[in-house]
Amino acid sequence: MNNETAEHVANVLKAMAHPVRLKIVETLEKGEKTVSEIMAAVGGKQSITSQQLNMMKDKGILACRKEGANVYYRIENPNAIRLLHCIHDNCEKKGT
Repeated sequence: MNNETAEHVANVLKAMAHPVRLKIVETLEKGEKTVSEIMAAVGGKQSITSQQLNMMKDKGILACRKEGANVYYRIENPNAIRLLHCIHDNCEKKGT
């Protein structure tokens, strides 16, 4: 792995390395959702949820579209879901 690739991978891992962001990815695995739907699923405040969504969008993990007054988010990088499942499965095997 070259330095540029390693840097990109590290940035993606950092972007997902937060409990709220992991819950957001898990929520969006089931399909596109509005910010309000995501907030309800993760139990966060609007400002915090929006901040987390924008950060993951900036790192290429999520994408969004606006329709009227609603902003819909979706998984842009399906590897984020695979990564989440891989780590989750590993933690379950180790009992943590």
